[in-house]
Amino acid sequence: MQKRALICGVSGQDGAYLARLLLSKNYHVTGTSRDAQMARFDNLVRLGIRDQVDCLSMSLTDFRSTLQVLDRVRPDEVYNLAGQSSVALSFEQPVEAMASIGTGCLNLLEAIRFLGRDIRLYNASSSECFGDTGGCAADETTPFRPRSPYAVAKAAAHWAVVNYREAYGLHATNGILFNHESPLRPHRFVTKKIVAAACAIAKGFKQELRLGDLEIKRDWGFAPEYVEAIWRMTQLDFPADLVIATGQTHSLREFVSAAFAAVGLDWSGHVEVDDTLRRPSDIACSIGNAALAQRLIGWRTQSTMTDVVQLMVAAELDPGRGSPPEGGAREIAGSIRAVGGKRQPSTR
Repeated sequence: MQKRALICGVSGQDGAYLARLLLSKNYHVTGTSRDAQMARFDNLVRLGIRDQVDCLSMSLTDFRSTLQVLDRVRPDEVYNLAGQSSVALSFEQPVEAMASIGTGCLNLLEAIRFLGRDIRLYNASSSECFGDTGGCAADETTPFRPRSPYAVAKAAAHWAVVNYREAYGLHATNGILFNHESPLRPHRFVTKKIVAAACAIAKGFKQELRLGDLEIKRDWGFAPEYVEAIWRMTQLDFPADLVIATGQTHSLREFVSAAFAAVGLDWSGHVEVDDTLRRPSDIACSIGNAALAQRLIGWRTQSTMTDVVQLMVAAELDPGRGSPPEGGAREIAGSIRAVGGKRQPSTR
C-alpha cells in the first residue's frame, strides 16, 4: 500500500526537499501551512513538485486544528519541521518561539496519542540545544545547554518527544541536525545573506557586506542529504534520537572566504564587521559526531562546506535554471557553475 506522509512546515527548506524525497519513494504527501490558501509554497514550485503535494491549513498551536488535520489525512508518518526557524528572531520573539516550537510539538504528540493510530513521528530537534561544547563534537549523550530562546524551545520539544515515547510507547524520534544549507535557504539566514551579497558585489550591484562575529564556527552540511537521514531515522523499527552532522567545523570567516572566492573576489575588501549584529549570546563553536547515525541508518555526509557554498553561489548567479536536481553538492555545483561564461574549477 502507498504510504501517506504529513509534513508540517512543508514550505521551508527541509520540508520541500523532504517532500521531493518522499514523492520519489511513492508516498502520498500532504503538507501544511498556517494558511495554505494564501501561502505561495515557492520552494515546492522551485523543485517542480507543487502539483504533487496536497497542501492544507493547520496551526500547530491550535490543538483542534492539529487533531482535525491528522484525522483527515490519516498519515503513516508525520514530520514536524514547523515553527520559528531563526535563532536571531527568537531573541526578538521568544514567546512565539516557545509556542510555535514547544507547544506545537506537544499538540502533535497529544493528537497522535488521542487518535491511537500507528503513526510514526519525526520531530526536528536542533544542534542549538547543545549550546557551546568547547569545541568537542556533540553526540547523543552530550548534555543540553541552550543559549537562545529558539534553543530552549527546541530542547522542550525534544524532551516532550522522549517523554511521550517512554510514557505512551509512541514511535517518536528526534533528529538533532546540525547546520545544513542549500539554495532554498531564505535570505534572513546569514549563509544566504553572504552568498547573495558576494554575487551582488561580483555583478557590481553592491559594495559591501556587514556581518557580526566572523570567528564563530559551525558544522555545515547539505540539506538534501540531511532529509535523507530524516527519512531513514523514521524507518527504524525502534525510535532513536540521532545526531546528523558532518563532523567538521568551519568559521564564518571561512564560509565568507569560500563564497567570495567562488565569484573570483577577495572577501577582505568587501566585508565590514558590525558589532550591532552580534547576538545577545551565541555559540562559539558547534560540531557534531554522527557515528551512531552511521551505524544505525547507514548515513554519512557526502558534501563539504565548500561544496555547499559553491552550489549556493552557482544557483544564485543563475536562478533561471531553477532548483538543482538531486545528488551531492559537489557534483551538482560542477554541473551548473558558471561565472562570466567560464566554468570555475572545484576547490577540491
